[in-house]
Amino acid sequence: MANRTVAGNPIVFRRYCAGDRAACLALFDANCPQFFAPDERKDFEAYLAAEAADYRVATQESSVVGAFGVATDNRNDARLNWIMIDPACQGAGVGARMMHDAVAIAGELDKRRLHIAASQHSASFFATFGAIEVTRKTDGWGPGMHRIDMVLNLAAAGA
Repeated sequence: MANRTVAGNPIVFRRYCAGDRAACLALFDANCPQFFAPDERKDFEAYLAAEAADYRVATQESSVVGAFGVATDNRNDARLNWIMIDPACQGAGVGARMMHDAVAIAGELDKRRLHIAASQHSASFFATFGAIEVTRKTDGWGPGMHRIDMVLNLAAAGA
């Protein structure tokens, strides 16, 4: 993926490796409880242990400042997994770059739709890229953390 700049320092996107585990867990913790329910940490740990082949990290000066994954669901669909950004980098374009890369990756996989499982706190971010809400489950991620399932049509997103 391409390099980007946040506060004058390049952001480098690369594949996740086992050495990134602690940094990714720290990212999760930094985004909890605002964007993730505490109960989700064990699911994220299991994901990193078993399914992280499709996971990517965003690094700045060798520090992990963001992470996301794109996985195949079926013939036409992909899903965005565990997108998170260091709170210090939020609003600096890292999340937008991750979304553009996720759309490009799904397009390269010849998918038509990208499924996104969000919360009420992150759904508006995904909506700015054209994702639409398809279902909502109150307390779906835990008390006070509602699950909002969204779909992004990749043709409309320019993939």
